[in-house]
Amino acid sequence: MYSPNFIISNKILRNIGTIEACREVILNAPMLPAYEKKFREDAIIRMVHHGTHIEGNALNYTEAAEVIKGAQITGRERDIQEVINYRNVIRYIEYVGEGEVSKGEITESVLKKIHALTVEKILPPEQCGGYRMVAVVVKNSQNGEVTFRPPPAVEVPYQMEELTEWLTTFKKDDIHPVLKAGIIHYELVRIHPFVDGNGRMSRACATLSLFLDAYDIKKFFSLEEYYDRDAAHYYEALKSAGEGDLTGWLSYFTEGLAIELTRIKEKVQRLSTDIRLKEKLGGKQVFLSEREMEIMEFIEKNGYLQNQQFETLFPKISEDTILRDLKDLTEKNLITKVGKTKAARYVLK
Repeated sequence: MYSPNFIISNKILRNIGTIEACREVILNAPMLPAYEKKFREDAIIRMVHHGTHIEGNALNYTEAAEVIKGAQITGRERDIQEVINYRNVIRYIEYVGEGEVSKGEITESVLKKIHALTVEKILPPEQCGGYRMVAVVVKNSQNGEVTFRPPPAVEVPYQMEELTEWLTTFKKDDIHPVLKAGIIHYELVRIHPFVDGNGRMSRACATLSLFLDAYDIKKFFSLEEYYDRDAAHYYEALKSAGEGDLTGWLSYFTEGLAIELTRIKEKVQRLSTDIRLKEKLGGKQVFLSEREMEIMEFIEKNGYLQNQQFETLFPKISEDTILRDLKDLTEKNLITKVGKTKAARYVLK
């Protein structure tokens, strides 16, 4: 029976703490349906672009977005097909994530289907969803360096059976959903069950695992961007688990989700502030500068703003400039000043 080897380090604990805190904010933020739709569409484009770009796809973000929308672009046929395929993979894992396939479990048939969608019209039909029959090596797509050597082809069916048995038999409370997703990601890369497309398939399955464990976080996130921004670090983290200890890899994996969710949380909080402002103004638009938005967010979070906090909030901005921003917000009827000395507080109106 498969059993992952790792320890819960302080760094992993901190990362999961950050993830949990961000998740709570995102799930409970007051957002309009139109904004949620935009967040999901943005996440899909980032997943598809970065998930294929890290494997050497030459299309840029804008070109990938156009392909996803169904537009015709000029580019290498394989690059275009990879983007189309990965978009289809995301549609599928959303479908599986709703529990409509295989009772919401990651089975071998689900893994094979994800792979078949990943390499459709790229590999011969018999290799789409079919385990490899040859030896392969895992290479860093950036420099061609061999990261590690997967098990012999003869071992693939047995190791895949062990992994999926572990996924479908252990209790959900036995391991945190984020750690489980990280383990799936690594093990599928390590086993490398298919001739090609293993990286994309592994990353998609990690996301699917989060979806199935009700950890989809409104489907706003994209881990692929984190990997693609520093591909060398990604491959080094995978390589660190070569001796069977997944602690270093899970530290990297949880850090990636923590960074991604922190970015989304900050964006959601800013947007939520904007929504509340519109509600206060009866739905009317109000223009606020970037600095004024930060002031509003600070007051909403802390309850008030005082002069002695100016330097902490804006260390490189003069007090006179901030006072002008506060005067503008006061005139827009968004905040009010309580008191007349330097100890006065600015609070929401």
